[in-house]
Amino acid sequence: MKHPSSQAVFAHWNERRGARAAPERADIDPAAIRRALGDTIILAADFVESWRFRLAGTRVCALFNREIKGEPLAALWREEDQKTLAALTETIASEHIGAVMGVVGRAEDGAEADLEMLMLPLAHTGHARIRGLGVLAPLSPPYWLGSKPVTELRLTALRHIGPELDGFGAGLTLAPAQAGMESMPERQDGGRRRHGFVVYNGGLEVPPEKVG
Repeated sequence: MKHPSSQAVFAHWNERRGARAAPERADIDPAAIRRALGDTIILAADFVESWRFRLAGTRVCALFNREIKGEPLAALWREEDQKTLAALTETIASEHIGAVMGVVGRAEDGAEADLEMLMLPLAHTGHARIRGLGVLAPLSPPYWLGSKPVTELRLTALRHIGPELDGFGAGLTLAPAQAGMESMPERQDGGRRRHGFVVYNGGLEVPPEKVG
């Protein structure tokens, strides 16, 4: 994680979960991450396969020049990445893992900004709809931020954050087998396939192939 808001939100989430796979929504203290709130998002599953923004910070909404509360998460992404996002949200919800993503935000005139997106699971019971906590923030705010909206997000990198993490650098690596990123065959090197991703235990690099 490169962005200070991602680091702050992850650290709070990690602290509040304790020995559990994920904390509950009620465990998250906005005051503890107040400096990151402008970059923070909360995601809800209104339907089984549809995640929407329940809340979006002021700086997140400024990227799109509008309030995005209630909008589907997938609608912000280019078509080629929507299947990857659907598989990712399913994995986050069912297996209580998180992800940090490299993202490019593109304006209608072709201007681009490098963003970072963090998605972390929140535990839920019964029919509770809140599913995720995260961050969406530019690594370096573009000069045009606020004057024109980001109209499309493009996934450029994806790293899994497992519940076993003790710090920012460990965990698993996921390689999306989707259009726009290198397709991965059945593995012979110890990787295992999970919901359309190839998962490698330990280490920071994907062996032996370069992905994305």
